[in-house]
Amino acid sequence: MHGDIDINIEEISKTEGHTGLEVKVRDGKVEYVKLKVSENKRFFTQGVIGKKYFEIPSFISRICGTCSIAHLFACIEAVEKAFGIEVSEQTKIMRKLSMFGLMIRDHGMHLYFLSLPDVMKKDSIFEIGEENPNIIKEAFEVKAAGNLLCKVIAGRAIHPTFATVGGFLRIPKNDDIKNVLEKLKNVRNNVLNLIEIFGNSSLFFEKESLYVALCTPHFNFLEGEIRSSDGIIIREENYWNFVNRVVIPYSQSTAFKFTGKPYRVGALARLNLNKDELDEDTKKDAKKYIDKFPSNNIFDNNLAQAIEILHCIDSSIKILESFEFKEEKPISFKIRENEGIGVLEAPRGTLYHMYYFNSEGKVKFGNFVIPTAQNQIHMELDIKDLIEQNLDKNKHELQHMIEALIRAYDPCFSCASHFLKIKWI
Repeated sequence: MHGDIDINIEEISKTEGHTGLEVKVRDGKVEYVKLKVSENKRFFTQGVIGKKYFEIPSFISRICGTCSIAHLFACIEAVEKAFGIEVSEQTKIMRKLSMFGLMIRDHGMHLYFLSLPDVMKKDSIFEIGEENPNIIKEAFEVKAAGNLLCKVIAGRAIHPTFATVGGFLRIPKNDDIKNVLEKLKNVRNNVLNLIEIFGNSSLFFEKESLYVALCTPHFNFLEGEIRSSDGIIIREENYWNFVNRVVIPYSQSTAFKFTGKPYRVGALARLNLNKDELDEDTKKDAKKYIDKFPSNNIFDNNLAQAIEILHCIDSSIKILESFEFKEEKPISFKIRENEGIGVLEAPRGTLYHMYYFNSEGKVKFGNFVIPTAQNQIHMELDIKDLIEQNLDKNKHELQHMIEALIRAYDPCFSCASHFLKIKWI
């Protein structure tokens, strides 16, 4: 390639949502990288104002279809913190199971359908399937198992109906539990195969980074303390003292820095900071690949997601085989004027919800910090370095490398997926 080049990718392929990329290279140096998120703003922070506490969880889950369970529980946690609600152990377990189901189906979708073609050097999973039809079968089996777990515990895989402030409206039936147990056990070998594929992938882009994650007991994605790879440990309610908003003029997405520095969130950050909390069976059967962490290879985010799927399967099997679900009475509580903060690990990283309620339980103010927005600055910096290190590649190779790197972050710009249009000037 020449030392001067302009790259304009109108829409990045095989990602969730609308985004484009603009790059300017002069004299072999990247002058700028603009990752331009073009999703229209939907003003959820304004939409919640004036709504009562019991209305917002279902409403706010509509931020994202694929991650609706994560937004639902982050919102519910914030409400419960505001009103001092202590939920039962059964409710905590059902929320863990719901999150495990979310991770299985969401990671499964990303790994099989979006990132596996990059590893296999194919255009799509269907092209892979022409040579290996079983891989498509395994993909749908894994995703179906995650969907079923969400449905049995929370009512639906997307925008679940059973979860509410203080608990769940229904408990799972024994026959449904037996069914989901069978499905989870049947797909475990599929996931071990997936771990092996991504563990042996040749895709590599290493860069020292700052990692941030909510480090949770037993890797449950729901409760714990926020940690960074440079040694900072903070309580959930203090997040705004460390997470700083950054306005990106060319993007519809707000970006963030952590203590003024670009940082990464997601599965790679979780494995780097919290791998000792993985399920014992997962640590035993995936030891060879877990030992790769901590890692600075952004493509190991894919491997980390595959390991998380195995952990969620193993953890769910143990819970479902040992726990007896019982009907519970609704929890009573008093509404008060107060602030509530909910923090959890969504599939793509740490998710923050904050609400301020008035004395009637209506929202006066809301704020959300989304994982992909936290990764945006680091994505741009990685793309810059990747291009500068590979200017000897031809146009097609460089284009594919850029897209594969972006896909490795598993960004969720919304819930849509688009074909690539690229204009080289």
